[in-house]
Amino acid sequence: MVIGECFHARCRQRPDVQRQIVLRNLSLPTNLTPKDTASQQTRTLDSGAVVPVLQASTGSARTEEAVQAIAQAAFKLNALRENWLNPPEWTQRIPEVIPLGMTHSPYPDRIVAKAGHEKDLSERTLTKLYNARPAWLDAAHKALDMAVAHAYGWADYNPECPMKRFCNAYWR
Repeated sequence: MVIGECFHARCRQRPDVQRQIVLRNLSLPTNLTPKDTASQQTRTLDSGAVVPVLQASTGSARTEEAVQAIAQAAFKLNALRENWLNPPEWTQRIPEVIPLGMTHSPYPDRIVAKAGHEKDLSERTLTKLYNARPAWLDAAHKALDMAVAHAYGWADYNPECPMKRFCNAYWR
């Protein structure tokens, strides 16, 4: 989010409001609270994204659509970042050990640099990625922001100015 460049003019004049906005928790969207997903059951979408199984009493088509949109946008963002951090042509995945009494490892595969790519891989960090902020990363974040805004029912949300929505709530 680019908070500093796009803060609503009335909020910019009131530092106390800025602190309240930043420090105030935002309640979860309707039908997506921990109570609504208490079954702890999940299912995997065709894209590979994992979503919670909603309680029958809360699982409206709109809620299910919002859940899937958020999951798919987050899954895509994670895949893009992962591919940038650990390009398949530079890395190999080594399965972790399987603890006694288990049929598969509960741990993620180890990612090891292929010969000749150790230095290249060591220079790939999330900090460097976010400092560079390539267009594909920005677009993936905006898509996730829009999916979350849709879940809240914010038709007036603008990803170019995310904090305006919060500021307007303080001045109505």
